[in-house]
Amino acid sequence: MRRRRTAAALTALLLGSGLSLAQGSTAQAAVPAPCEGTYTIVVGGTGSSWNNDGFYGNIQQHVGYPTQIPNGASARAGVNELNRLVRDQRAACPGQHVKMGGYSLGAAVVHIWVSENWRSFDNVNAVLIADPKRQGPPGANGGAVPFGGIIGAPLAGADKNFGNIPVKTICHWDYVCDESAGIWTYPNNHVKNYPEDFNMDHHNDGANEVWYNGAWYPA
Repeated sequence: MRRRRTAAALTALLLGSGLSLAQGSTAQAAVPAPCEGTYTIVVGGTGSSWNNDGFYGNIQQHVGYPTQIPNGASARAGVNELNRLVRDQRAACPGQHVKMGGYSLGAAVVHIWVSENWRSFDNVNAVLIADPKRQGPPGANGGAVPFGGIIGAPLAGADKNFGNIPVKTICHWDYVCDESAGIWTYPNNHVKNYPEDFNMDHHNDGANEVWYNGAWYPA
């Protein structure tokens, strides 16, 4: 009963205040990217839009998808759009490295994409910031776990099904990616604890590690 009440409370918070700093349209501009260097693509959290997702740095593409309600359907739509964009780019630039980053709901989108595509897509790495599908150790599983029955697959649940793709996971005292942090850490810690992590130039193309509450761990 306690878990059910916690799930309902968190769902209300997610719907009411969102998992990101911005609200906006999910419409997406077509931005052609050159084949030189790394193709960096990012996915914002709940309430974000393709042109206002908090990410910065040398980014070639921002993903637009329906972010207003964090549920399985919105995550699936994000995965489908991410898949379309990276595969179109790979078709045009076969040897180019792809670096993808996501925050909160967007981190779940990237997480799901990696889990579904690592067998058929190489020369790629991922950066997951406040991933609700994060699986411990260290710490407890992501915040999606206690209310998985409400939000639905593929957003529900936690795993590390990344195959041989390098993945950098970042979670700092935040209930969304660590249910052991306590629901009272949301939304303050979720919004304020990642100021430098949104700079995609800060993350290298081969990072395969975990940053948990300020400490480094191997992947």
